[in-house]
Amino acid sequence: MERPVTEADLAFEHVPETDQSFENALAKARDGDRLAVDDAIELLTTGTDREGIDRRRKERVLEAADRRRAEEVGEEVTFIANLNNNVTTACNVGCLFCNFKDAAHTFERETEIETAGFTKTPAESRDIVADAVERGIYEVTSVSGLHPAFALDEEHREILDDHPNPKEVNYKPPTVYETSPGTYTDQISAMSVDGVHVHSMTPEEAYHARRGTDWSYEEVYRRLQAAGLDTVPGTAAEILVDEVRDVICPGKIGTQGWLEAMEAAANVGLGMTATIMYGHVENEAHRALHLKRIRDLQDRTGNITEFVPLSFIHQNTPLFEHDVVSGGASIDEDELLIAVSRLFLDNIDHIQSSWVKYGDEQGLKMLSCGADDYMGTILSEEITKRAGGGYGEFRSFEDYVEMIASIGRVPVERSTDYERRRVIDPDDPPFGPRLGPKADGTPLLTREESEERTTAIADD
Repeated sequence: MERPVTEADLAFEHVPETDQSFENALAKARDGDRLAVDDAIELLTTGTDREGIDRRRKERVLEAADRRRAEEVGEEVTFIANLNNNVTTACNVGCLFCNFKDAAHTFERETEIETAGFTKTPAESRDIVADAVERGIYEVTSVSGLHPAFALDEEHREILDDHPNPKEVNYKPPTVYETSPGTYTDQISAMSVDGVHVHSMTPEEAYHARRGTDWSYEEVYRRLQAAGLDTVPGTAAEILVDEVRDVICPGKIGTQGWLEAMEAAANVGLGMTATIMYGHVENEAHRALHLKRIRDLQDRTGNITEFVPLSFIHQNTPLFEHDVVSGGASIDEDELLIAVSRLFLDNIDHIQSSWVKYGDEQGLKMLSCGADDYMGTILSEEITKRAGGGYGEFRSFEDYVEMIASIGRVPVERSTDYERRRVIDPDDPPFGPRLGPKADGTPLLTREESEERTTAIADD
């Protein structure tokens, strides 16, 4: 039996070595010059002329990024009233950084294995979203496992049902499973209730939604858009360098496929976000290359509204359990990634800080490192929680206003595309959303509901 790859075995072509100097890279950043990959490597490492992160140099990078943030977007810190509705945990791709999925075969009718996961029908998704809209949310984000029974729509279902080798295209009909997820268009249509903004269908899901056909990504996204899709989350990006993807997600869409799908979404008029998931096997050269590919994509499309750095949560993941990694990113690395994202991505206005990944205290610190957006209320979050994240699943508007005001910044409720904004006066409670179709300023949860939710999370 072949021995599993461990951290000590990893060797990459791309390593953090440059002919540039840290001082030159920082000078370019301060002057507002467009940075090269080597500049980003120098800033992310605080200089390749020495080992480890130099804290004094790091502070200079953070200061430059914070100044750039103030110049470009001012003192506002934005957030949104949203819900995460992940449809299913059933998946058989086997990404080593993920503990969200449950093996798809454990969802089958004939199995004797009890699954800990879930699959929601379109009707159940509709009820969940409708309830959240009544409370005041106006965005639903949905990212799900690649359930073998998922098809794009009924035409796609017929093609997959007639495929001579369904296993080749990772397909089993819904009748095999206890619960059918329906089709992607069924789910998008179900979640598109009362004018809510549907943010869904990553490049990986779009790839799953065209398997077994010769359809283009444009065709897939056009059908999803007709069903009610509004914008696309640029997750499944992880690190956009194939030598890293070959280690952490060998069964997943490649770098070029991810970029092709994102460009197709832009071509049919869908807005999108972009992400990086860092702090696992990659190095600073890979992070810099990723930033370059995102910036190039934005140069071509102009459709990316925000960049979302996601620090790898390692505790319950196969990468950690199999000794491929010994931990995640350090706080210094987190701060530098936020800062260099702000300095390098000169064509993306908004950089997000994630309280789910960093916690409240460190999440607020990131708002002084170049970030200006502080996520959303979420109401439910499964992916990070299952990986071992311990920072909860919900933040109220009251939490947001209190935290943002505590650092002397301006709390602002925003729409998904940042086109609608509402400045909130910290001295004028109660605090609740007002931008949603049924939002009237009432808090999303009562104090009792919020306390019950906090207690339930702590008990888990």
